Amino acid sequence: MLDPLIIGIAGGSGSGKSTVARNVAELVRKRQPIEKPEYDFVTHLRRDVPSRVQPADVIVIDGILLFVDDRVRELCDVKVFVDADADIRLIRRIERDTHVRGRPLDEIIEQYLSTVQPMHLEFVEPSKRYADVIVPRGGHNSIAIEMIVAKIQRRLQRMAGGREALRTPSTQRPTPPART
Repeated sequence: MLDPLIIGIAGGSGSGKSTVARNVAELVRKRQPIEKPEYDFVTHLRRDVPSRVQPADVIVIDGILLFVDDRVRELCDVKVFVDADADIRLIRRIERDTHVRGRPLDEIIEQYLSTVQPMHLEFVEPSKRYADVIVPRGGHNSIAIEMIVAKIQRRLQRMAGGREALRTPSTQRPTPPART
């Protein structure tokens, strides 16, 4: 069995990384399940019960600092950076953190100004240079997602062809080298 294709998706907070990762993952094939730890953004702790994730010939991972560490970058077969304007990312973060995570607006703004924005400028934005593909306008860029999925499907077909070649012995004799 060949190793799965690993797709790394990075970008700033609120850029749409998880949306791109979810859309890509929904369009590829599966293998064996894993138990993935879940982080609780309200309590800022790991949840007691992990979620079950079905495996695939493709593993899609996303994270803000994914491309900052060269050891992690080297694990990724395809590196995607989801890019969105800072004001859009801030608005998405405010909407997500107030509605989904139950955080007060003043706390969100304080964290953004003191940590998120400076760390984005120092670490996340410069890591864009390592991307193979940059997805503009965030996670709802369906054209970019379709292009990424098409590339993954072509690579999977090549991998499947390679697997088939490994399983099927050749019935043809090798052609002798031509004499010059």
